[in-house]
Amino acid sequence: MRKLLQRLFSSWVIRLANRYSSRPDRKRVHDALSALYQNIRNQPGKRGQLINLSSEHRIIIFSDQHKGDRSHRDDFTLAEQNYLAALAYYDQHKYLYCNLGDSEELWENLVLDVIKHNKKTFEAEKCFLDRNAFIKLFGNHDLYWDNDPLASFMLQKMFGQKIKVYEGIIFDIPVKGSQLSLFLTHGHQGDLQSDGNWFSKWFVSTIWGPIQSFLRINPNTPAYDNQLKSEHNQFMYDWTAEQTNLALITGHTHQPVFNSLTHLERTYIRLEQAKKDGDHATIQKLEAELLAGNISGETSPRLTQSKNTYFNSGCCCFSDGDITGIEIENGKIRLIEWKKDANDVPQRIVLEETAIENLLG
Repeated sequence: MRKLLQRLFSSWVIRLANRYSSRPDRKRVHDALSALYQNIRNQPGKRGQLINLSSEHRIIIFSDQHKGDRSHRDDFTLAEQNYLAALAYYDQHKYLYCNLGDSEELWENLVLDVIKHNKKTFEAEKCFLDRNAFIKLFGNHDLYWDNDPLASFMLQKMFGQKIKVYEGIIFDIPVKGSQLSLFLTHGHQGDLQSDGNWFSKWFVSTIWGPIQSFLRINPNTPAYDNQLKSEHNQFMYDWTAEQTNLALITGHTHQPVFNSLTHLERTYIRLEQAKKDGDHATIQKLEAELLAGNISGETSPRLTQSKNTYFNSGCCCFSDGDITGIEIENGKIRLIEWKKDANDVPQRIVLEETAIENLLG
């Protein structure tokens, strides 16, 4: 039946996808980011929170779990153990947890099915909520939290208490006598397929997404196309480069970015330096990483950068079960990975690190 429907409707779906494409557009992305940032600044509490933090605060940022119903299409299943171990660690160490969206895969699943099959993860997230240390944003795959009249009821069912889901958040942090603004959002802003008016959002999340999922038609959205991912990240970086004392942290593309460079790019840079230094041990280690494909979801370096202003947390649904995120702690910002060791035990690994003061400028 699905194959028949694919033959009947594929061309129609592709035409609509081309018309309302998620292919990134620089001006649209920049205008949307600027509008959201100013909205939070001018009307905090409406579309997002504006929070003053001290430099001693600990923050963990994850995105893109895409929790499903444990069927064959559930991308989160393999990553759940690493995710639960990470949340236990960050709760024990009193981190503030910011979830950047696409936490629930509601294009492919009914919300009640997601709730039913993810009780452990919701309980783990609730630990942060219980100590007022949980901030939840929505993305394009869980737009439901922003536009469905039953969303507040379902959230209370998930967490046992009321919770507001925002589009973005700004942390103002004092650094070296200046103020650094960390602007966090999912990263789909400016995407016509996911960031239009109320009706278009409802149509995408309730009608369009499930149709695409059922027909298994992929019209090249950023989460699947490596070139689009890097192009979208480049537009995000370009916007931050025009700002002062501001860093942007997003998800959406599933591609980890640190200090405005993808983790893949930074690995190539380290490899080139190791070759110049004649550091054969490091050369062997980095080449083995690249050969094994341990840098998930990337193919070749594309971003250019001159300011340390853009970060991407990656995702919590890599096909090997690994998850990546961004830590802020003790004046440092880090790209981290949680993966299982040889004994199948989740371990925290620091991939990149720099001082927060290096984000000023």
